[in-house]
Amino acid sequence: MSNLHDIPVATRSGCDERPVLRERGQREVFCGLTGIVWLHRKLQDAFFLVVGSRTCAHLIQSAAGVMIFAEPRFGTAILTDRDLAGMADANDELDRLCVTLLERRPEIRTLFLVGSCPSEVIKLDLARAAERLNARLLPQVRVLSYSGSGIETTFTQGEDAALRTFVPLMPHTDARQLMVVGCLPDIVEDQFRRQFEQLGIADVVFLPGRRAADVPAIGPNTDLLPAQPFNGDTVRALVARGARLLRAPYPFGAEGTTAWLQAAARAWGVSPAAFDAVTGPARARAETALARQRPLLAGRSLFMLPDSQLEPSLARFLHRELGMRLIEVGTPFLDRQMVSEELALLPDDIVLSEGQHLDRQLDRVRAARPDLTVCGLGLANPLEAEGLATKWSIELVFSPIHGYDQAGDLAELFARPFARRARLAV
Repeated sequence: MSNLHDIPVATRSGCDERPVLRERGQREVFCGLTGIVWLHRKLQDAFFLVVGSRTCAHLIQSAAGVMIFAEPRFGTAILTDRDLAGMADANDELDRLCVTLLERRPEIRTLFLVGSCPSEVIKLDLARAAERLNARLLPQVRVLSYSGSGIETTFTQGEDAALRTFVPLMPHTDARQLMVVGCLPDIVEDQFRRQFEQLGIADVVFLPGRRAADVPAIGPNTDLLPAQPFNGDTVRALVARGARLLRAPYPFGAEGTTAWLQAAARAWGVSPAAFDAVTGPARARAETALARQRPLLAGRSLFMLPDSQLEPSLARFLHRELGMRLIEVGTPFLDRQMVSEELALLPDDIVLSEGQHLDRQLDRVRAARPDLTVCGLGLANPLEAEGLATKWSIELVFSPIHGYDQAGDLAELFARPFARRARLAV
């Protein structure tokens, strides 16, 4: 991408007075199509059909790591020379392909049409295609559409765009309920559901659930508890439907998980004594697991390049619970509504940057020589060749890292580069 603004500007905005270094330049991140990799595992009755090029197909196939004889719940409708030459009507071809797919895979109940960035795809109106197909396929199959284009989205924004499509479909309810927003592995969802039940919060729904066809209801007595910081558009759409947002740090580490559960407990009137009785043993286990990793991480310097929007939350966890020293925390987009509680817990003497200007950020990495750099896949090997230890940020999205029981595993992901280097040292 072109360099839109060549001079970084430190600005102050909103009620948070922390200066932000805004970068607008060359980017090096995955597009929103990548979200399909974890969404297709969660939504067990859905299929994600990318409308794109062979490059899109290679990206999804490689990132998902599915063997060729498997029956995955994603695929790519590739525009061919016949489409590009105008010898076939692309809308007719798309309809024909969708019907063929659904005849072969009758277990599919929701079909997502996912747009990508080739100009020929941008010309297609996928929202209208979804309407056309719904008129033909409902009630057996519902067709939804969103964009995973690299022009409009980066990496984790694909999940936000997908979840946003559910909001207009949600029926109204006046019942009191707690809605956890953000894609979580089933095992983590089960752990949180048990903890909410033990706290006396029984009416809990998760967005997304395990079946795309089971769309939860929404209304003025719904409390929203985001589990991922990158679903800001979905949360704002739910608030517009009358729901109330509970603000809290995200459930990473013992401290973050406690604060996250406390936000729900306060809203539902759970007493401090009851909260401590339920969460105390799990928190103690998490703190014990973190103590095993702390000697490897305490005092180490950390530089986080912008990639997943998890950066402020993970920086808070690594600094406050494991003693790492933060140099710069970069994030693709700084959504203050979603991360205000995290920003308040970060130290004042760090550089907080939004957006990407790859060359300038790499210059700062080389000047700082951090002990660990969190970055995208494409940057890791070159930085390792320069003697810098790295951690792939994509691992942090694909791995179960939320909650008390995963706190030790999350810390180990960051300790692993140091342990590997120690084993390789002569």
